[in-house]
Amino acid sequence: MAIPEADRQRAKGKLPASSSTRPAARPPVRARVPLRQLLRVASVACGIQFGWALQLSLLTPYVQELGIPHKWASIIWLCGPLSGLLVQPVVGHMSDRCTSRFGRRRPFIVAGAVSIIVAVLMIGYSADIGWLFGDRGSYRPRAIVAFVFGFWILDVANNMTQGPCRALLADLTGKDHRRTRVANAYFSLFMAVGNVLGFATGSYSGWFKILPFTMTAGCDVDCANLKSAFFLDIIFIAITTYLSVLAAKEVPFGSSNRSTPFHEEGPEQSGGHAEEAFLWELFGTFRYFSGPIWIILSVTALNWIGWFPFLLFDTDWMGREIYGGQPNEGESYNAGVRMGAFGLMLNSVVLGITSVLMEKLCSKWGAGFVWGVSNILMTLCFLSMLILSYVANHMDYIGHDLPPNGIVIAALVIFSILGVPLAITYSVPYALISTRIESLGLGQGLSMGVLNLAIVIPQVVVSVGSGPWDQLFGGGNSPAFAVAGVAALTSGLISILAIPRSSSQKPRALP
Repeated sequence: MAIPEADRQRAKGKLPASSSTRPAARPPVRARVPLRQLLRVASVACGIQFGWALQLSLLTPYVQELGIPHKWASIIWLCGPLSGLLVQPVVGHMSDRCTSRFGRRRPFIVAGAVSIIVAVLMIGYSADIGWLFGDRGSYRPRAIVAFVFGFWILDVANNMTQGPCRALLADLTGKDHRRTRVANAYFSLFMAVGNVLGFATGSYSGWFKILPFTMTAGCDVDCANLKSAFFLDIIFIAITTYLSVLAAKEVPFGSSNRSTPFHEEGPEQSGGHAEEAFLWELFGTFRYFSGPIWIILSVTALNWIGWFPFLLFDTDWMGREIYGGQPNEGESYNAGVRMGAFGLMLNSVVLGITSVLMEKLCSKWGAGFVWGVSNILMTLCFLSMLILSYVANHMDYIGHDLPPNGIVIAALVIFSILGVPLAITYSVPYALISTRIESLGLGQGLSMGVLNLAIVIPQVVVSVGSGPWDQLFGGGNSPAFAVAGVAALTSGLISILAIPRSSSQKPRALP
């Protein structure tokens, strides 16, 4: 493995030793990348998250309209964690060693963006494909096949794009912990902007009037709105990918110009041994993880056991348990889904504001403490959703009228408040892991893959178990949210009590 080999080489004198006149014998300090350049590089998160927001708000309800029962809807999302488990570590490893003249990360970002475009076109036209091959009626198996295939490609493409983008930001910031947090906050901010635009798009029901060609014999109003929204997604992902890859002028791997800010260590310093090439060898690096790294990974895993039920069923919860509707049965469910998308838009506004304040919060109280408090806030929000579901189910409007304004406003407030812990989830774990795992000799691409394992394994469990678990207690989404609340509370307490506070550093001016 890379680490003991590096130790042996250093012991034999083959690696430069520390100088008596200087604190380190590393190559000359590379130039710092301006923050405005980091901002442009992170902008691709806006395009990625625009499509992800549409996916979160519209696709779980839509797949039920195609004929898949609620208890099996979560299985469709299984590709996300599975592709993350396999794709991100492999893509991260490959991007660490990519020798393309266009750089290491940018070819993967562009390839992922093109794959996203192909996938959303397939999803948008799935009903038309099913109609072309003979689908009629409320159950459309051929459309479901096309939808699932496009959906899985979309999840693979999202993982192919986000991992190298985060790794690129880590390349640019190097060992500057504060700057790493700022770069991840930028990424989180653009995710918030993409969420706002995506959820706003999903909450509007008149796109088929603006793009009338989207309505066909096999594609009704809801389908046409989905298809139109994905056409907008294509425009956003193309623009933001162009801005990002244009801003990041990477040096091809192996270049001797070490003063360039976009050049990282060569394979000797980055753990570039062939034996680490694939996922099974990645697990071999676990033996070198320190206690704080294991704590971060554990908190991340519990954190995502909390988040994934909400991300799967947020708009479905609004349509079913607040508006009292069912897919393909009247307008109540669709009205609830659109209101849920509006709530997620508010959530993203709060997420963006929190991202701007992230650096100050972490500098004042420590990243681990901030993360822990946000997870406890998340627990309180899930508890509030359970209480609100109980109250709504014991009111007499279910089945024949829209919910009272007070119930809807309470649900929107809960969705909005959840933007605070979501912003911290999108930023703090990545900053913590990238600064602590560097000493292991892993490239930043592979380090993102390590953290991703702690994200996707819980998602696999939730995807497989949440539907049947909910069905065991009579349907609905409350049982999964109860488990989410317990996991979030546990992760919050561990984060507060076990993650060491970052040593205080004197603030430096950021250009």
